[in-house]
Amino acid sequence: MSKHESQTRRAPLTDTDGEVRELTAEDIARMRPAKEVLHPELYTGLVQMNRRAGVRGPNRRPTKVQTAIRFDADVLTALRATGRGWQTRVNNVMRDWLRKH
Repeated sequence: MSKHESQTRRAPLTDTDGEVRELTAEDIARMRPAKEVLHPELYTGLVQMNRRAGVRGPNRRPTKVQTAIRFDADVLTALRATGRGWQTRVNNVMRDWLRKH
């Protein structure tokens, strides 16, 4: 059996709905870096478009510092109940408090 024939017998990576199946160890072993499989001009263009591969651009650098803070359980529950973005709202409230004090 030729290499091409064995490749055609592999299970497709997606099902009829377009959902990706779970990758097997064999699938992962066959994977190669984009630099090895893409045309050199395409790869270079993608890298340039992505600025420097693996490095965040200046507008995407984290501006916040991760920390741990302890809240009473009822306070944390109430904050989380306000929905997505509650940490940003707490940050803004703390900033306002600092300006006034």
